[in-house]
Parts: sequence; structure tokens; C-alpha cells
Amino acid sequence: MSDMSDTSGPSGGPPSDPERNRLTGRLTRTAKVGANLSGAGLTFAAQSLFGGDQGDEKIAKALAAALGKSKGPLMKVAQMLSTVPDLLPEKYAAEFAQLQAEAPAMGWPFVRRRMRAELGGDWQGRFADFGHEASHAASLGQVHAATLHDGRKVACKLQYPDMASAVESDVGQLKTVLGLFKRMDGSIDPTAMVEEITDRLREELDYAREAKHMELYARMLAEKDFVQVPEPVEELSTPRLLTMTWLTGQRLTAFEDAPQETRNHIAEMLFWTWWGPMNTYAVIHGDPHLGNYQVTGEGTGLNLLDFGCIRVFPPVFVEGVVDLYRALQKEDFDATYAAYEKWGFDGLSKELVEVLNIWARFIYGPLLDDRVRSVADGVTSGEYGRKEAFAVRKLLKEKGPVKIPREFVFMDRAAIGLGAAYLRLGAELNYCRLFEESLEGFSVEAVAKRQADALKAAGLN
Repeated sequence: MSDMSDTSGPSGGPPSDPERNRLTGRLTRTAKVGANLSGAGLTFAAQSLFGGDQGDEKIAKALAAALGKSKGPLMKVAQMLSTVPDLLPEKYAAEFAQLQAEAPAMGWPFVRRRMRAELGGDWQGRFADFGHEASHAASLGQVHAATLHDGRKVACKLQYPDMASAVESDVGQLKTVLGLFKRMDGSIDPTAMVEEITDRLREELDYAREAKHMELYARMLAEKDFVQVPEPVEELSTPRLLTMTWLTGQRLTAFEDAPQETRNHIAEMLFWTWWGPMNTYAVIHGDPHLGNYQVTGEGTGLNLLDFGCIRVFPPVFVEGVVDLYRALQKEDFDATYAAYEKWGFDGLSKELVEVLNIWARFIYGPLLDDRVRSVADGVTSGEYGRKEAFAVRKLLKEKGPVKIPREFVFMDRAAIGLGAAYLRLGAELNYCRLFEESLEGFSVEAVAKRQADALKAAGLN
């Protein structure tokens, strides 16, 4: 990524025009990514001609290497896809999971120009201190620690230039890559999934929207005094710069050897932080990365971070989630069929529903079992869902394909990420009792009312 030229207005204030999805930016990005992917394409062509038992693995490695060189949105998508075990063939998921979330940070000259473009020529005077080195750098931007004149420590999330153009270019490349999987595998039609991922990526570039997501979560979790959400600093934020209060805590993995009671308590807090908004407001935090949770105290509190990927569902979708849970409880096949239709699946047959139920029984398994247990006995966090996904894909090749509805993508991804966190903690809980408690007073009408009120209060309606 190249540095952005100084785009501040003639008076030294913020730019008069926001960054746009520019044709030149898209063409430049397409050329760069296309060059990286061309090697992977040659590998695919060679394996198609000559075959071999290791063909899939070679193609997966080539694609992962190409995506890793591309950085930006496409690399983020690859990381995202690797966390949905039923989307990619096993070898692809394993290779994509190795793509690093960290990216080399941009240097101080870039930061200085970028901050000037967002806050004007006197931007440094608005902070008592501003760290020259990034405390964190990823595929779409980087974070700097700073201190305000009132003593508050803040995090300044600064977006890289031309990301809007990069997203639109990379979406085209994404369709090419997923089209490759569809031709090779044929068990899943990813068309709607591409649309869903595209919309979430576009939203993730809008830092003003992310600030509203923070306010939304602060409202939804207000009664859960164990969880903290950063507070946006509106006067120091723009659509591409998000300044928020700095929260301090330990990584979830630091508690892997804590007493069982402590690990169970952390897992229970995670449950309410995720399932509470889902079952009450039809909203989920769609990024299951372990780094987005911090543990405070000696395991008594949580910090929830990064609100770029938030999914607001139609309330009827949550009704479908609950309906499927009840149907599986009663082993009512017809009710599971109807629940999948509420999820957005169409063109289903009896055979396809039977296959989908394999996956559903795995995901819902801990919620259906009224006892204290681990989320998946004898499974590591990195393997969570892989065996079941393999069985489902194998059957879908025979009976499919199935078109995955867009609502499924982040629901599935987040549920898998939450399960992996439980496994890392070695938590043992009665997930069934917790889930039933989260459904007290549930109705789709009540969810719709609470969602509408919360979105309006956060400025998201």
C-alpha cells in the first residue's frame, strides 16, 4: 500500500471530499491482486491436467500464498473464510487459517499525513501525547495509543488509504476464488455468501458506523455489569478515524491454566455477551477472534473489542434459530424443515434437510444436553467443527448442492468462534440451562420492538 498524499483543504482543515471508491484505485488494486493470483491459477490448471493425490493441497498453498501477498480486504476475507468450517474444503481452511492477522504497520510519515487529512493541520495539538509506533496493525488499518488533555488514554484506529477501492476490487477477485471452489467441490453454492461478506466489508470501512455499533452494544449489555465496551470520542473521529477509550485487560489464553471455577465463569460471561444480544435484540458480534475479548481482574470481567463486523438480523431469523432448537429437542423433522426455511434456505429436499441436521445437531449439541459438560469432548479448538463439516460436505456432493443463505454466514462463523473459545478455556457448563434462561420471555414481536428501540437510540435506524 502506498502512502496517501496530503488531501487536506487549502486552510489546513479536514478534506472537503471523502475518499471514494475510485476507478483508478480499483484498477490498480485489481492488477496487483490479479498478478498475485495468477500463480495460483497456473497451479490450478496444472493440477487439473495432471491430477495427483496432493492436488488440493498444492492449490490451497498457492492460493494462501497469493492472498497473503495481497494484504488488504482479500486477505481479511481469506481469514474469515477459514473460520467457517463448512464453507471451504479442509486443506483450504487449514492453509487460510495460517494467514497472519498482523500486517506491517505504516510508518510515522504516513500516520502524520493521514491524521492531518482526517483532523486538520493542528491535529497533534488535540492530543497531550500520540504514539508514533502502532500498537496494532491489521489488514485494513492500524491502531495508535494516545492521551487526551483530560488524561484519558485512547486508541486511535486509523484506516489505510484507498480501502474503499480495494474492497470493490477484491470482491471481484473473491468471486473468482469462490467460483474456483464451486467448480472443484460443487457441494455449496456461495453466491449469497459473497453478497453477505461484501456488505459486512463495506460496513467495516465506515468508522462512524462502528462508533454507533459501540453505542448499540453499550445499551444492549448495560445490565451486564461484568462487561465493558469502549466509548467513542466523537470530536476526534471521522468515517476513517475512530478514537475510543482505551481498555486494558489480559488475553483469554492467559487463563487457560486458571482454576476450573475461574475458567467456567469467564465462559459464562462470554455466553451472555454473545447470546444475550442475539436472543434479545437479534444482533451478533460477528468476529470471533480471541483477541476481541479481554479478561479483567482475576477473571471477573470482560472487555469486548472491535465493532466493525456487527450483524443485525431480521427478528424472524432469530425465531428460526429458536425454532430449530425446539425442533431438534423434540426430534420433529417437519419442524426442522420449516426452521431452515425461516433461516433463508430454499429449494430444500428431505435428503438435504437430513444432511443439514447433521451440522445442526453438532452446533446445537451442547444446548440440547441438560448437564454440565464441555462444548465438545475430546476436540481441540483448532479442530472444532472440522469432522462434522467434512461429513456434511461429503454428503452434499452426493445430494446437493445447497445454496447457503447470507444470514447463515456470520451466525455460523461466530458460533464456531465462541465454541473454540470455550474449548481453549476447557470450560464445563450446563449450556442448556444457560440457553433456556436466555430465552425467558422470548417472542419475535418482543425482539422486533427491542431491536427497533436500540437501533434508534444508537442512530442506526
